[in-house]
Amino acid sequence: MLSLRHTLIALAATALTASADDFDRHFCDSTLRLDYIFAGDASRQGVYLASSSKSAGWAGRRTRLDRMPLSGNGSVTVTDPATGDTLYTTTFSSLFHEWLSTPEALTTPKAMSNVFLVPLPKDSARITISLLDSRHRPMASMSHIYRPDDELVGRPDATPQPHRYIHRGGDTDKAIDVAILAEGYTAEQTDSFYTHAAQAVEAILAHEPFRSMPERFNFVAVASPSADEGVSVPRLSDWRSTAFSSHFSTFYSDRYLTTSALPAVHDALRGIPYEHIIILANTPEYGGGGIYNSYTLTAARHPLMRPVVVHEFGHSFGGLADEYFYEQDVMSDTYPLDVEPWEPNITTLVDFPSKWQALIPDSVPQPTPVADANRYPIGLYEGGGYSFKGVYRPADQCRMRTNAHPSFCPACTDAMRRLILFYTEP
Repeated sequence: MLSLRHTLIALAATALTASADDFDRHFCDSTLRLDYIFAGDASRQGVYLASSSKSAGWAGRRTRLDRMPLSGNGSVTVTDPATGDTLYTTTFSSLFHEWLSTPEALTTPKAMSNVFLVPLPKDSARITISLLDSRHRPMASMSHIYRPDDELVGRPDATPQPHRYIHRGGDTDKAIDVAILAEGYTAEQTDSFYTHAAQAVEAILAHEPFRSMPERFNFVAVASPSADEGVSVPRLSDWRSTAFSSHFSTFYSDRYLTTSALPAVHDALRGIPYEHIIILANTPEYGGGGIYNSYTLTAARHPLMRPVVVHEFGHSFGGLADEYFYEQDVMSDTYPLDVEPWEPNITTLVDFPSKWQALIPDSVPQPTPVADANRYPIGLYEGGGYSFKGVYRPADQCRMRTNAHPSFCPACTDAMRRLILFYTEP
């Protein structure tokens, strides 16, 4: 149940909401795909437009176009070039942002592809993409003009890959559309992929808030074939040719499974409505990854696939932070202790009222002793966001901390429920 504070905020937002009439006035029922390159190193970053294309149909939200509940580590904003009014905005995080905190970024410049979808403007529009650092300060941005008559904005073939709906909750314009892609499945293994996709959907819909809101989601499994079975495992010198070139050992972390081939990911979804992406990797190796408003990637044949795919979807869909930490570690480069994180489920106490403070009963001590975790299912527990001290989490145990816990904590559940309502309420 939403707190009074959250209800008042929701009512205030509703009073300012851009209506469906605003969408129809400014946008076509079509999608503009924007492919960018993020490049640089730890000291200097840049953003570059690689290409743009358009396609029929828009699967995203049609109301509350000019705001997002979470700031992420970057934004793409469509504005009216004459008035400067915001017509649409979305926020995101990226693998590039994570890479900037690695030792390699201190010595070796790199470039990474990223892809974003916005509704297709009816008239000329200015599009601005901005990247933020860990202190929420601008670190790179660029703007460009979209013109409806630009002949170089292509409309590629939209013949869809073979696909099957695992769960249909509602019409595309009313429900959140999640596409599940096959990675490392050969054409002969399509049935195995569909089985794994059904298991992933079952796992997600078994967790609150998704369990109570299944009508607000569609899940479609897309059988994108690979030449080789499995995915690359660099620590074993095992390299495979797969649809999205995903691999373990991202940033030399054995279990971090990611892909940098985002243009190929989005190419595989042409002709299919989607807003969020899950990629299932045909491997028994343990691992996964999830990046806010980019993708979830999970090892489909590991025994812990179900809790891992839910955890990673918490990242990619819900913008949730990891709540685990390592004793004596303080990751102040990722979460500076004098800055409030944008993720809804951790806090440095710089702006705790903007987080789950209103959900904590007055009788709960703050900080909350771990020894009393059974008494206090929600509180202010020190340790989270990889840091032993200075960063706090809402509960001692949560799906965002451990695979063994069966559910999201109350604060994570509340944050994602409000996010679902933001995306789907008229």
